[in-house]
Amino acid sequence: MALALVHTRAGLGLEAPEVLVEVHLANGLPGMTLVGLPETAVRESRERVRSALTNAGFDFPTTRRITVNLAPADLPKEGGRFDLPIALGILAASEQIPVASLESVECLGELALDGRLRPVSGVLPAALAARRAERTLLLPEDNADEAALAEGLTVQAAGHLSEVVAHLLGQATLPAHTLTAPTPSRAPLADLAEVRGQHQARRALEVAAAGGHNLLFAGPPGTGKTMLASRLPGILPPLSADEALEVASVRSVCGLDLLAQWGQRPFRSPHHTASGAALVGGGSRPRPGEISLAHHGVLFLDELPQFDRGVLEVMREPLESGEIHIARASRQRRFPARFQLVAAMNPCPCGHLGDPRQACVCTPAQIQRYQSRLSGPLLDRIDLQVEVPALPPDQLTRDTRGESSATVRERVLAARERQLARGHLNARLPGAALEAACALPEAERVWLAEVLTRLKLSARAYHRVLRVALTLADLAGASRPERPQLMEAIGYRQLDRLRGGGESSA
Repeated sequence: MALALVHTRAGLGLEAPEVLVEVHLANGLPGMTLVGLPETAVRESRERVRSALTNAGFDFPTTRRITVNLAPADLPKEGGRFDLPIALGILAASEQIPVASLESVECLGELALDGRLRPVSGVLPAALAARRAERTLLLPEDNADEAALAEGLTVQAAGHLSEVVAHLLGQATLPAHTLTAPTPSRAPLADLAEVRGQHQARRALEVAAAGGHNLLFAGPPGTGKTMLASRLPGILPPLSADEALEVASVRSVCGLDLLAQWGQRPFRSPHHTASGAALVGGGSRPRPGEISLAHHGVLFLDELPQFDRGVLEVMREPLESGEIHIARASRQRRFPARFQLVAAMNPCPCGHLGDPRQACVCTPAQIQRYQSRLSGPLLDRIDLQVEVPALPPDQLTRDTRGESSATVRERVLAARERQLARGHLNARLPGAALEAACALPEAERVWLAEVLTRLKLSARAYHRVLRVALTLADLAGASRPERPQLMEAIGYRQLDRLRGGGESSA
């Protein structure tokens, strides 16, 4: 036998395309050649594989020409995951193991110089792809728990190359690795009862949780904007099994622990100095950014105007589509980004515009420049824009607690059940379905048109108002929005009202 084929999966983000490792032995100048767009770490596998085979007691064909082809040829290959498939391909081509033993198996893993198997990143997407292909996955022990999250996949794990070879020769059997279904993380979440006052902001937070709406808090420093935002995960429903796998897949690609926060919705809060690549993903070898790490969870951007405007603008498309496409000269990647945006900002550079505790020292031009860092199209995509005023001292010192997160979550879950009966959360309900669900009478349409004209709201903002009003109706148990829900929804477009220069009759 001079040719052997081994199946594996490429570590290319959340996509795990199959790579066929072809190993051919031929007479000629001794040496080993890798072809198929291998990057540096893959090319260096020649020395790792050679040393691992020798130190594990196997014969390395030193007198023949070894050609390793990683097909498809136009797919860039990266990482150390190809070490194990290449080693097994050499052993099969040199007839040290039977080729037939590799037909229904996919392999991945990095080799140490002594033959030990080392873990690699991005195993969960590869495991899900192997399950769809109905193949057994053979990989390092340290990756076994992660791969076993793909229920229905046969996972066999080993700690050393010799264990893998013994299994393929039938001399020993690697048992199928099983993982008890992980339980949702019980890490304590911040409770909404700890927030004093700020009734409108609390209400907006509940509406955002119920309908999946984006939310912006604006107010002076120290009014509780960050405190409120950090309470949102505590009133959201737990992740479903499919959602938990999607979240874990992103974390797997990024090399993060999968089980520490299993079942909890992500809460990401990048610093305002984050670059565009850090926020939405990118790099020469594209990797997920913060918006993908917040998939099915919350992305909190504090000090929103301090972010580079160009960085914020790249979020506009993912906010609508729920995914991000990253294109480079030699490769393209698609990452999920179905996140809920919560942001906080001061009203002016000094932070005290409208603050009764301290006078603002900013000029009108400074305030205009500061607020203009947020473009109209970006604000249009934020359904709820709420002012968070400074609380009087008597409310701060009063020993009263608001509703707990558990109480609010019950109402959120009930409202979401009504929305899921329509097929989508209100924040993502298609336009035609949104109009049908609202079914506004003619008088309400005329009134709403007058208000929108006065506030100079865009068509997108109009639909955002309808979405929020529908969520308010769901929270109230009503079949469709009425005038009170429409008035409250318009009241949550406070930054639009400032930009439009008008006051609503609502």
